[in-house]
Amino acid sequence: MRVPLSWLREYVDLPETETGRDVQAKLVSVGLEVETVEQTGAGLKGPLVVGQVLTIEELEGFKKPIRFCTVDVGTANGTGEPQEIVCGARNFSVGDKVVVVLPGAVLPGDFAIAARKTYGKTSHGMICSTDELGMGDDGTHGIIVLPPEYEPGTDAIELLELVDEVLDIAVTPDRGYCLSMRGVARETATAYGLPLRDPALLDVPPPNAHGYPVKVSDPIGCGNFTARTVTGLRPEARSPIWMQRRLQKAGMRTVSLAVDITNYVMLELGQPLHAYDRTRVQGAIGVRRAQQGEKLTTLDGAKRVLDAQDLVITDDRGPIGLAGVMGGADTEIADHAEDTGTTEVVVEAAHFDAISIARTARRHKLSSEASKRFERGVDPQAAAAAAQRTVDLLVLLAGGTAEAGVTEITAPSAPRTIAMPANHPDRVAGVDYGRETVVRRLQQVGCDVYGQDELIVTAPSWRPDLAEPNDLAEEVIRLEGYENLPSTLPTPPSGRGLTDRQRLHRRVGRALAGAGYVEALSYPFIGDAVLDQLGLEKDDARRRTVTLVNPLSDEEPALRTTLLPGLLGALRRNDGRGSHDLALFETGLVFRPTGEETKAVRLPVDRRPTDEEIAGLDAALPRQPRRAAVVLAGAREQAGWWSRGRPATWADAVEAARTIAGEAGVELTVRADRHAPWHPGRCAALYVTVAGEETLLGHAGELHPRVVKELHLPERTCAMEVELDVLERAVDGALQAPRISTFPVATQDVALVVSTETAADTVEEALREGAGELLESLRLFDVFTGEQIGEGNKSLAYALRFRAPDRTLTVEEATAARDAAVALAAERTGAVLRGA
Repeated sequence: MRVPLSWLREYVDLPETETGRDVQAKLVSVGLEVETVEQTGAGLKGPLVVGQVLTIEELEGFKKPIRFCTVDVGTANGTGEPQEIVCGARNFSVGDKVVVVLPGAVLPGDFAIAARKTYGKTSHGMICSTDELGMGDDGTHGIIVLPPEYEPGTDAIELLELVDEVLDIAVTPDRGYCLSMRGVARETATAYGLPLRDPALLDVPPPNAHGYPVKVSDPIGCGNFTARTVTGLRPEARSPIWMQRRLQKAGMRTVSLAVDITNYVMLELGQPLHAYDRTRVQGAIGVRRAQQGEKLTTLDGAKRVLDAQDLVITDDRGPIGLAGVMGGADTEIADHAEDTGTTEVVVEAAHFDAISIARTARRHKLSSEASKRFERGVDPQAAAAAAQRTVDLLVLLAGGTAEAGVTEITAPSAPRTIAMPANHPDRVAGVDYGRETVVRRLQQVGCDVYGQDELIVTAPSWRPDLAEPNDLAEEVIRLEGYENLPSTLPTPPSGRGLTDRQRLHRRVGRALAGAGYVEALSYPFIGDAVLDQLGLEKDDARRRTVTLVNPLSDEEPALRTTLLPGLLGALRRNDGRGSHDLALFETGLVFRPTGEETKAVRLPVDRRPTDEEIAGLDAALPRQPRRAAVVLAGAREQAGWWSRGRPATWADAVEAARTIAGEAGVELTVRADRHAPWHPGRCAALYVTVAGEETLLGHAGELHPRVVKELHLPERTCAMEVELDVLERAVDGALQAPRISTFPVATQDVALVVSTETAADTVEEALREGAGELLESLRLFDVFTGEQIGEGNKSLAYALRFRAPDRTLTVEEATAARDAAVALAAERTGAVLRGA
């Protein structure tokens, strides 16, 4: 809401010395967010005057039309002689009154004006447009043409109210009444402790049977409808300059007098209005819900197909307006013209249901100044005053005549009363305000207050957000000043820190970052398209998603079941921007419905939910395991003078999983697998032991070439994804630090020949079991195939490290342990010691 300070002073007698910055500080202290204070006309220096065009000479021989004008500026130039000015605009004629800036003046932007020779003539000044004066766009993109009643030489700075301050207020949804000068003035008066001149306090005639016929079929959607009729309007009448300037400063463009008046009253009182050309309305005006599929062309020229929940204004033909959002083109006020302009209008001032208007505006993607106010709450008792104010201005400025008929249809309603202990704000804020302060502050807000220890508070009609004691307490606290609340730091109980789960998750993130991965956080939303691109089968559990009722994007309406789409999207974007060597990771929740979820119940807000209610809500939620994932592409080790470097491979993805498992102190088992979206020959299943049983932790490897192509990823992109909840269950007690032995290690190497179909992890498992407790570590350091070992075979070379905790091993002990390991491997896998 843009609030000109000069307009605000009409309702509150602010001290003359108060600046926009001072008012900003006061409004911020009572809870309004004033984002900026704009200085209009900053740096402007006269003379800037009204001039009358006497002659226009068209200059020939130039690429664009140029005119040499003489302009009467009265005595403003010191001589009284006509001023010679060169101008390229063409929207004015001889006899028009224009705005002229004379030599010696300075326009906004430090633009100094001086006499200068141009196009073969000397121009002594300039004829101004709205842009050049910092007034904004008036829609003409040309010279300002003033009404004829202003005398040449009149000071245009004062006439056009060019020097002012405009407060730009970010109005929160619960403060809809501040989307009006009336509402902001009330807050200003409260902040300064000054009286308010309420512009809504008007003498309004009572309704009678002679008003324009109106039929409201949906009293819930429309609780109040006021209609007034004005005839005899002068079609050529234009909005006065003061009204145009106030609308411009408030951020609105002028259209025509009747439309400008309705916009002006809306800004003044906060009540949206609409003016219909009575000659174009057929029959009675009605308010009802639309029929499914009905059509309406709105004022913006768009043809809209209506929904059955839309509230519409109708006449005998059907819909003529989208209630509370935008009027229809069929009854639009005609622009000023003596032969075709509007001479009779029906003024509508109605109160519509906030939720209905909000849903209609979003359904049609049509946000307007009216819908913005209705969906935040409009004073239902301001409709009659707004209609009267509109009628008065139409009579005053357009020479119209107000008909005696007044239509007012009002649905019965009772005032909202709230019972509240007088000390409730004290208990909420921890400050002893006292009953007198509480009552005084609530009365300043506009409430009627009765009672002693137990207050009965009647909320004002313009504050629909005041519904319970805490709302009233908030009003008292904000007016007394949030800055006056005591600051008390909470004292955390001793002995409580991060849980084991939280520590594990943080260690995992730090370990991956230490391994060279960069954390990338992605949105938790996916669509079916990306699941297709990942090559998931129709029965894959990752295709069972939770669909959102109101998604941010129709293309991604579901919650993610895997972290890979978001990470791969981040990798693709970075690769497209020139970063080709990438290693990204993310930890976060995925959402895996089981099909056993119950329907969620709406929890109460007036008390703490019971344990049973919370358990019922939990039962309605899908399973939400926490996962960790990495993606890699490009070089894993950079090339340079120090080495040739190497690209990222599937082994790096598996190593990332080992890094994560190592942070939990858990042994990871790796086996070959086939699992989308990984390459069948380069996919590893990752297992850990949970409660004595081998449990799948996740997968790692190189992505399938088809997936890489579908997602436009770099070649040989690799990925890993594991479930941290499973890893947490695999942790057996507290993480044990490694024991460092003081005795030397004995190393034995063995090379075993096995079938190419035999997995290395199967051989490794047998070697570990056969070697016994003396085995400290086991590492596969070479794989060889060739004619020397026979077709269909491969040689696996392992380094076995033996160490005893209490003595130095002898050669015989180390050899015996190695032989036992080889023997068990031979028994289980058919392995043969190479060279034997």
